Amino acid sequence: MSARERILDAAADIMRTQGVARATTKEIARAAGYSEALIYKHFRDKEELLSRVLLERMPSFTESLRPGEGTVAGNLTAFAHNALRFYRRAFPMMASFAAQPALIAASRANLERRDAGPRCPIDRLGAYLAAERDLGRLGPGADPEALAALLVGACFQQGFLRYFAVGPEGDDLPESVAAALVQALSPALG
Repeated sequence: MSARERILDAAADIMRTQGVARATTKEIARAAGYSEALIYKHFRDKEELLSRVLLERMPSFTESLRPGEGTVAGNLTAFAHNALRFYRRAFPMMASFAAQPALIAASRANLERRDAGPRCPIDRLGAYLAAERDLGRLGPGADPEALAALLVGACFQQGFLRYFAVGPEGDDLPESVAAALVQALSPALG
């Protein structure tokens, strides 16, 4: 494993278990087994490192969206299950980011340069749903953007509640929770 990968793993572990405030470059370097200077060889600053953790070390949940493949309900359930995992694991990081205006501003800039950020899952899911509607696999009256916002918002809320209930080391929510969220949207899907 490369030094960059070990640094990202150490940073992700510290951010997830202790929060962003405790994820100092000194602590990350110690956990990775490297000098603090080596961090800056791979990352411009702490904000870039933290943004890369969110992009590279958190479970992805939009790559499985392929219009016309599988069933819409199955695709949405897989999306929701992965989103529940992501939000439960990312919550301590996101809360720390939001509590530090300078950090969130730097992270916003880093994520926007990479076409990433909290709005992206809604946009990608909305585009997927619009494509499914165009293929006739959703009702013609379905509102892709509203459905995407509802599903992502529900996953965010349930991920937070799970984190609150079991903490950073607790189990993820079962797929049945994701299926229930999708089932609740079924009438709107057409």
